[in-house]
Amino acid sequence: MSKLPKAHKFVDLSDYGRPIARQIANRLKYTNFTPVHVTLAFILSGLIAIYCIIENLFWLAAFFLILKSILDAADGELARIKQTPSYTGRYLDSVADIILNAIIFSAIWYVTNASIWLTILAFLGVQLQGTLYNYYYVILRNKFEGDTTSRIFETKTPTALAGEKQSNVNILFKLYKLLYGGFDKTIYFLDPRAAYGKVFPKWLMTSISTFGLGFQLLLIALFLVLGLKQLIIPFFVAYSVMILIFIAIRKSFYK
Repeated sequence: MSKLPKAHKFVDLSDYGRPIARQIANRLKYTNFTPVHVTLAFILSGLIAIYCIIENLFWLAAFFLILKSILDAADGELARIKQTPSYTGRYLDSVADIILNAIIFSAIWYVTNASIWLTILAFLGVQLQGTLYNYYYVILRNKFEGDTTSRIFETKTPTALAGEKQSNVNILFKLYKLLYGGFDKTIYFLDPRAAYGKVFPKWLMTSISTFGLGFQLLLIALFLVLGLKQLIIPFFVAYSVMILIFIAIRKSFYK
């Protein structure tokens, strides 16, 4: 099931794992596995990938990074198939992603002896890239009655949905705001009128989908297996310039 109506789908370069994710979700449809169980599985896959990076097992690291991306899509697919959307799953997913990203870049810093400050810039750049992509994507989903579990503006704690505890939502929302609040505010400051402009064209969303976490992890995996680990951190620092370029395009042509 798609997060967008068919007429507004675009080629999402970060979502290459969706076909396999759907198969996994379909296999789990009539089991006791929940979307949260799948989220825990992608956390485990991410941690194994980090261990492999530290041990210079780059082919294995690449495998588990891509598996993490597939499972990251599968938890949402399972929630839609079972019709059990939850804020618990939505925020757990996001909190796990940012923590794993921080550890992944720490592991890359460890094996490349890169500057710690450049590593921090790369991590911040990756998070801002992902925030811009998610910001624009959620705007589309809300405009066209797609999946609305994610909100354009995360300003207050949502009311728990059926089947989840409000206490869990409260805790995970606070963690989300702590970890993502600064990135959300930065992107909103750069493009506060995005939700009120014209519909984003498909080519622009496809271009911005290179900021999606799945595509970012795919790039890291490719750099590792090609023996280009030294270029990972400089690349993501440099590619962050595209944040301003994409925002400028949207503002210039789609006010």
